[in-house]
Amino acid sequence: MALPNEWQLRIDKIKSGLRGMFGNKEAPRPRMCPACGNLVGISATRCPACGTSVNFSLAAAGRGVSGLFGGNAPATTVILIVNVLMFAVSLLTSVQQGGGLGLTASVSGDVLRRMGASYYPDIVIRGQWFRLVTAMYLHGSILHIGFNMWVLWDVGPVIEEVYGSARYLFMYTFCGIAGFVLSALRGNFSVGASGAILGLVGVMLAITTKRGGAAMQAQRSRLIFWIVIIFAQGLLPGLSVDNWAHAGGLISGFLLGRAFADRQPAPGGELKRAYALGWLSAAIIFASFASMMLYLYQHPA
Repeated sequence: MALPNEWQLRIDKIKSGLRGMFGNKEAPRPRMCPACGNLVGISATRCPACGTSVNFSLAAAGRGVSGLFGGNAPATTVILIVNVLMFAVSLLTSVQQGGGLGLTASVSGDVLRRMGASYYPDIVIRGQWFRLVTAMYLHGSILHIGFNMWVLWDVGPVIEEVYGSARYLFMYTFCGIAGFVLSALRGNFSVGASGAILGLVGVMLAITTKRGGAAMQAQRSRLIFWIVIIFAQGLLPGLSVDNWAHAGGLISGFLLGRAFADRQPAPGGELKRAYALGWLSAAIIFASFASMMLYLYQHPA
């Protein structure tokens, strides 16, 4: 059976690297500028058209990361992997403390709080701002993460293809933070990716308001219907649905969708700014997880 194209590309890269290790090197070829897309000379270090460093720019690094994870949605893939890993760690920790394991198994509130749940006293009074980010990657149960990751994998690649991975990562992170800011101000104890995911829905809703035609109108109607259903569920007794986090994510996503042009960033300055936003988001995520790890080290169970 033939391998998917993205896996065949990875294998070809590995073969090429092995040939280089054993002296069977291919003739050098002209390269493409990661910022503007123009061809540059074999020995050039900067693009003659836009001046971007070919080897050490944010755009070059972004292309490298995208190639590492392959596919058309590398940022969505990484986000999903981190969510699953964080859930596995939190669930196993909860089981070690006496919790159950199964399809309906849930992570204890104590474990979620220690690993970075969003909670006003911890965020504002104790200054643990990393929780606005880490809470996006925590989930309370298998059903919780299962539903969120299903929707993420359905919606995320669409938005990532439209705006590019860098802008997409910024949108996802910004919407998730906005959702937990509003949730924390309401005094909620909250975890989950749904605020960020509702942000992506808000971006899609904004796209349908900028594009005309019957197809966009039908898509807008479907999105509004699902938004109403999601918020209605939060009003039902017995369901722990954080509508404030959903609202913060949805509103911020809609505003970002209106602000950004609904297309890939143009080569040159716009692409550089997009990569800067993406790397800024990655730095915030990395710093937040590092702060969470430091907190766990300083406050052992």
